Amino acid sequence: VFTFKSGASGKLPPATAREHLKNGALLVDVRTVAEYSAKHLTNAVNIPLDQVQQELPRRVTDKSKVVLLHCRSGRRSGIAEQELRTLGYTNVFNIGSFGQAEAIVNGAR
Repeated sequence: VFTFKSGASGKLPPATAREHLKNGALLVDVRTVAEYSAKHLTNAVNIPLDQVQQELPRRVTDKSKVVLLHCRSGRRSGIAEQELRTLGYTNVFNIGSFGQAEAIVNGAR
């Protein structure tokens, strides 16, 4: 079972992340455009880390909407989570690496 560190909110269990996705959470891949183009998860939106503070508020005006972030290793998505919390987003979660996000999306434990 994966556990994910998430800023102010503690850990988000994979089952909870899956439930959020079923209920319309936005899945955001913060890797580069090239990384995203090479391989990405179905339904993931690509907003590279260096654009997340400008782009996400344009796409998501409701700061309470659940946003699940991932990258290659979990480091950049952790940075993105902190940046978005600073902007006032209350339900942003770093779900970790591409592999961890893929396991969540595909329903693996």
